[in-house]
Amino acid sequence: MKPATLFRLVMALGFLAALLFGIATIRHGFSAREQPSALESAIASKIRTIATPEAARNAKNPVAATPAVLTEAHDHFADHCAICHGNDGSGNTTIGQNLYPKAPDMRLARTQNLTDGEIYYIIHNGIRLTGMPAWGTDENDQDSWKLVYFIRHLPQLTPAEVKEMETLNPKSAMDRQEEHDEEDFLNGKTVEKNEQHHH
Repeated sequence: MKPATLFRLVMALGFLAALLFGIATIRHGFSAREQPSALESAIASKIRTIATPEAARNAKNPVAATPAVLTEAHDHFADHCAICHGNDGSGNTTIGQNLYPKAPDMRLARTQNLTDGEIYYIIHNGIRLTGMPAWGTDENDQDSWKLVYFIRHLPQLTPAEVKEMETLNPKSAMDRQEEHDEEDFLNGKTVEKNEQHHH
């Protein structure tokens, strides 16, 4: 496809998406609670595909697939990605389910059928107008390539792996205090309750 034709197609799809978004906003309000329509999802998916450069789409993973790399990616995902995507990649988290569009279930074909290059490109560059940020720091972004292997592994993730990932998830000060209080209680220590403790 010629660049000029591709540009016109992207512009036409963008205009159509903006028009549909405007109509939906006027009719239903500007809420992130709703599920995107099938048409909006299809247009967004097509625009994302068109907007991914062909060289990026066809890129091959330069990182060797070893058990050590998969472990490193597993730990990285738990620490950085699971807050939105869940340890199991389902997207079933408080943040993931309240984004617009909602975080996808990356175990399913919609993600698994993407090329390695497409998955890398999404991690490295993010996706505009969604909650997906750009994580890549430079052109030699090994961490994002390692995460591609882990995302491919999500459909085979075991309950033991998910449980292990829970120990790597970031914790708030309140979470750490609750764990400390539980540990004190289990060890027979008296736990002072803070009257102003709120959930």
